[in-house]
Amino acid sequence: MLMPKRVKHRRQHRGRMKGIATKGNTVAYGTYGLAADGRGWIDANQIEAARIAMTRSIKRGGKVYIKIFPHKPVSKKPIGVRMGSGKGAPEYWVAVVKPGRVMFEIEGVSEEAAREAMRLAAHKLPIKCKFVVKGQENGGEQ
Repeated sequence: MLMPKRVKHRRQHRGRMKGIATKGNTVAYGTYGLAADGRGWIDANQIEAARIAMTRSIKRGGKVYIKIFPHKPVSKKPIGVRMGSGKGAPEYWVAVVKPGRVMFEIEGVSEEAAREAMRLAAHKLPIKCKFVVKGQENGGEQ
C-alpha cells in the first residue's frame, strides 16, 4: 500500500475540503485521465484497487500514472476503549481529493481501451469521476 516513508507529525486534524482543485487539474503525463467530479478521501487500498483494475484492463499495454498520494493519516481508537486517554494511533492513510483533480492518467492505448480502463477504476473509488482527454478544459463543480 502507498504511505509516506516518514512524517513530521504522526496525527493530523481532519481539515476541510471546500473549493475545487487548483493543482493537478490537467492531464500532464498521459493522453487520457480520470478526474474527480466530487470531493472526498481516497485511501491507499482504493488507489491500489483502481490501479490494478486499470492495468488488468489494458493487459500490460500502455502506461498508467497515479497522480494522487495518501499523505493524510486517519487515526482510530480500538473497539471497546473508553473515552479519553488521548487520540488513537494512525489506522490508514488517505489522499484528499477535490472536484477537478486528475487522479489517474493513461498513455499508449486507444481511447476506447482507456475509457473502459477508467470506467473500471472509477467503480473502485468512493467519489464520482469523469473521463478527460489531454488538451480539453477540465473544471470541477463547486
